[in-house]
Amino acid sequence: MAKSKDKSGKKDKKIEARQSEIHGNGVFATAVIEKEERIVRYKGRLRSHDEVDSEYGELDENGHTFLFTLNDEYVIDGNMDSGVARWINHSCAPNCEAVVEEDDKGRPHKDKVFIEALRRIEPGEELTYNYGITLDERHTPKLKKLWGCRCGAPECTGTMLQPKR
Repeated sequence: MAKSKDKSGKKDKKIEARQSEIHGNGVFATAVIEKEERIVRYKGRLRSHDEVDSEYGELDENGHTFLFTLNDEYVIDGNMDSGVARWINHSCAPNCEAVVEEDDKGRPHKDKVFIEALRRIEPGEELTYNYGITLDERHTPKLKKLWGCRCGAPECTGTMLQPKR
């Protein structure tokens, strides 16, 4: 079970990973989480985009990733040295958002990602955020299906891919 800090700095157990109806594992609230509360840090091995491309670039995409783009230089690889946040599922109607906290001294390798609540989350609710997956290539029906969304929200787009702007 992951721990978060309340306003006094005291650690408390507010989330846990378990089976999800959305997809595989998920992360669920075990206590009330208030709107705008910082819940958990997305952890993993810090790697350059080139390193990630070299390791995973030749693998067939399967619509499942633990890679989180941190900035123009780095990716957080949740396949290594990760925490519970890697199990938070995507939703088209999320109750959380991923927030990048840039290092105040401009060091991109010190940037961090936190998951914060968009609204009050009740115990038992699954935490979700919009993955915001963008691809350079054309969004073909095959790619949309590969990156299919299973969130079940009334406004579900059917894909985790974000519209091109």
